[in-house]
Amino acid sequence: MEEVGLNHEAAIGLHAAEVHAVSPDLVAAFDIDPIPDGAPLAPLVFASPHSGDIYPSSMIEALRLRPDQLRSSEDSLVDALIAPAPALGACVIRARVARAFVDLNRATFELDPEMYADELPEFARVRTARVAAGLGTIPRVASGGREIYRRKLTFAEAQARIEHVHRPYHDALSRLLAHARNAHGVALLVDWHSMPSAAAEGSGRSGRRGQGCDIVLGDRFGTACAPAISNLAEQTFTARGYRVARNTPYAGGYTTEHYGRPARRTHALQIEINRALYLDETSRLSTDGFSGLSRDIAAFTARLVAFDWGGLK
Repeated sequence: MEEVGLNHEAAIGLHAAEVHAVSPDLVAAFDIDPIPDGAPLAPLVFASPHSGDIYPSSMIEALRLRPDQLRSSEDSLVDALIAPAPALGACVIRARVARAFVDLNRATFELDPEMYADELPEFARVRTARVAAGLGTIPRVASGGREIYRRKLTFAEAQARIEHVHRPYHDALSRLLAHARNAHGVALLVDWHSMPSAAAEGSGRSGRRGQGCDIVLGDRFGTACAPAISNLAEQTFTARGYRVARNTPYAGGYTTEHYGRPARRTHALQIEINRALYLDETSRLSTDGFSGLSRDIAAFTARLVAFDWGGLK
């Protein structure tokens, strides 16, 4: 397995060949499509932070589990579902490195002290519910609570992953949003994810257990984006036959909370998709539902492009 690339440039203003170049020992940690060149057609940035499937060799050496046993944590094919977005006017940033290596939907140093052989510096001692569950920036456990590593890591290993993947990704995402905001006076980040069908069937439209849902819209209970955006998303997907829930069981993670600042002209919405709609959860291959779902996401994208953004400035 090739080692993950540093990709220290934030990709803005670079030629595509420079951003995506692959050397024998380096692989880009993320892709951006299209590379910004002039004013974007719409103030939309789509992100797929958990669709990466690269497991660097430095990680594999320390694993207790096989890489294929970690794949259930991937948002498999979410990046493919939103692939039509650039042609419609949205910029897309997608991870190439697996979430189990470093989780891009976490704070920079949201680390679990139980994972490390040495003492963490003070700035990395962030105790959150995600860390307590073993799901920090460097995850400790896989699905089912299985320990990922056969040995303790060092802080230097965690810091290298953060500096090579997490920080460049968020630097690039911040610049993409600034680019959209400068061009249109406002920016919207849509953070795309998928959820296991078992989790999706646990909550419904109003969050009542047993109803089930297909799409969960997370706007941090109205604090991360204007209600008009969440309402548009709910109306669009409901009209196309999907069961839509708001903020239950997912209200939006670090990315939605961190970037969603409507008062500063940046809105963020997390969208979780029931994997059963488009994916065989055992084989990780697409099903017959993939094409229809992708078309419906494209229709939603087109509605966002046509949205009256002037009213949100």
